[in-house]
Amino acid sequence: MSDKKKVAVILSGCGVYDGSEIHEATLTLLALDMHGAKAVAAAPDIVQAKVVNHAIGKEMPGENRNVLIESARIARGDIRQVSELDVDELDAAILPGGFGAAINLSDFATAGADVRVERTVSDFLGRMHLAKKPIAALCIAPPILARVLKDAGVEGAKLTIGNDPSAAAGINAIGQEHVACPADSFVADQDNLIVSCPCYMLAEGIAELWKGIEATVVRLLEMV
Repeated sequence: MSDKKKVAVILSGCGVYDGSEIHEATLTLLALDMHGAKAVAAAPDIVQAKVVNHAIGKEMPGENRNVLIESARIARGDIRQVSELDVDELDAAILPGGFGAAINLSDFATAGADVRVERTVSDFLGRMHLAKKPIAALCIAPPILARVLKDAGVEGAKLTIGNDPSAAAGINAIGQEHVACPADSFVADQDNLIVSCPCYMLAEGIAELWKGIEATVVRLLEMV
């Protein structure tokens, strides 16, 4: 029987503008593997909020894609629905960024501090928190944790999205505490067992991105 730590990687589609940021998701999977953990990829089985042509950066009206099916591209087909995840079988969870975190896993892009988290994701993360299992969030995903923790009665949890004023204000307005942080580092809140990293909110290249993600994953696994 494997003694590897199992970490749920919650994806939001495939592509920075309407799903998971592919570099962030892939480097998360690499960091977990390099540091002896087993990734368990998952996504909600829902329709994407929108579909973007990544070659020109414009929305494609009338086209629909499924978050689970698109996320399976990153996971090489080995993916589960978030609703099927068993908290008892997992040691931690991590949410890569990409705009999908703000439009598919939540509505932070439009609702700001009034953000609502997709039902199965909210339920899963709430159960992980209740079980005292650590959670990490990258790039624009930390507001999801801010809301989940708020709904669990937690305020003042330390989170980062880097230094973006509007996103930081959103986290603070939810009732948590935004902490400025460079791209190659992270913010850890040991009391609440959460870690967050700015990633491409600040990173100027994939090498800098890797430094932040690897450090975040190492800290996450230390919390287990």
